[in-house]
Amino acid sequence: MPLPTNNIVSQTSTVHVHPDKPEEACGVFAVYSPTDDVATLTYFGLYALQHRGQESAGIATFDHGSINVHKDMGLVSQVFDEDVLQRLPGQWAVGHTRYSTTGSSRVANAQPAIVSTRLGEMALAHNGNVVNASKLREELLERNHTLLTTTDTEVIALLMADAVNDGKGWIEAAIDACERCQGAFSLAIATPEGILAIRDPNGIRPLVFGYFGDHDPQNGPGQYAVASETCGLDIVNAHYIRDVQPGELLWISETGVKSLQWAQPERRLCIFEMVYFARPDSVYHGESLYSYRKRLGNILAKESPADVDLIMPVPDSGIPAAIGFAEASGIPYAEGLIKNRYVGRTFIQPTQMMREAGIRIKLNPLRDVLEGKRILLVDDSIVRGTTSRKIVKALRDAGATEIHMRISSPPVTHPCFYGIDTDSQDQLIAATKSVQDIEAQIGVDTLAYLSWQGMLAATQQDTTTFCSACFTGDYPVEIPEMFKRSKLMLEKTPVKA
Repeated sequence: MPLPTNNIVSQTSTVHVHPDKPEEACGVFAVYSPTDDVATLTYFGLYALQHRGQESAGIATFDHGSINVHKDMGLVSQVFDEDVLQRLPGQWAVGHTRYSTTGSSRVANAQPAIVSTRLGEMALAHNGNVVNASKLREELLERNHTLLTTTDTEVIALLMADAVNDGKGWIEAAIDACERCQGAFSLAIATPEGILAIRDPNGIRPLVFGYFGDHDPQNGPGQYAVASETCGLDIVNAHYIRDVQPGELLWISETGVKSLQWAQPERRLCIFEMVYFARPDSVYHGESLYSYRKRLGNILAKESPADVDLIMPVPDSGIPAAIGFAEASGIPYAEGLIKNRYVGRTFIQPTQMMREAGIRIKLNPLRDVLEGKRILLVDDSIVRGTTSRKIVKALRDAGATEIHMRISSPPVTHPCFYGIDTDSQDQLIAATKSVQDIEAQIGVDTLAYLSWQGMLAATQQDTTTFCSACFTGDYPVEIPEMFKRSKLMLEKTPVKA
């Protein structure tokens, strides 16, 4: 039976509105450190992963087998303070910062999901989307479960709890649950005996682990951390060991770390993690994503040059590619838009007049940099085109004489079903319009996208090990028709630019 979470402040729900960018999935963090303040370490780990989800946050700690939980709507810094963290003692912990991709935006859906079993309570944090969750949910309801949320996370947790209650241990129960799930799932699970870190067989969403201090993890028990990205390890001064491999399970306990390959791996890391979602200081394949994104700009400059006076980014996500474009082209780099970095999610909506005024709340153009200039604007993606159109208008109003746009990824033509919040296909501008049509709609003089081949080549890795379904429609895990319909997929064939 699932347990209600404690320390819930509000049952407020919000209306979900798709933004003009694909929204990050979720961030998971776990720490095993019997001699440290695990709640505070988890707080800072989630703080570093805040970009992956800004709707809700939660932490569960285990103190000699007893669970303590706090979760609520809001940013990590809003949900937790010193007093709350002091009420979360323990020797290990799991935390989560959420952006909803399945389940509505309400506090009951905040993670970690807490359930009870014959072996005690467990706390499960999930990044991804289980595409057969509806079918699994129906099975749970038929077995007289009472589901307290609308998330696939609770489904995974209840499947695991059932296996424990049927006599299996934590590891066997986790494998049993995961074998029934299809789609993307990177999990951090805290139990009274230790922590589980698990990745789906395709490794679509990232998961890494590391250790604290000078202890060699090969020499017995130590202090460990698990995070969605390496920036989550860096902030707590944990040393990166390696990625949790696709289809791998790690069991972290007082005896150290045990690794099991629970499924045959077929690596398909989401390429958009590298292009946009993950923080530029996070490390993949031995280098920072900043370096990869600069390389995207280098290739883009060679594929789609332009005769302009300066190169400028859409901050912040377009900065590395714009620098790479400037380096490869020899054209000066400049910042022509200043971003208000203190603007976060807000429940106070601007008036219609403010919306019509443009995007000045978040981005403000520098007239003295732009006036009389031919500029090339670099961004990482265009989804609906509404924000791009407002930016272009603001730049023209500031005096730019020509505006050319270059995108450091291919056209987004298909929705994601694996833990990224994208529009339905009919709302994706590149699914229904040619590049020339998009060019006219957003008001630029020229528009060009990076090629799919260029994006993959820039990884300098085996290009078959990435999921790029949002650009190609080639989904590595079959999507059930019911799940497809929930995204309102178009029946017609997308326009090819």
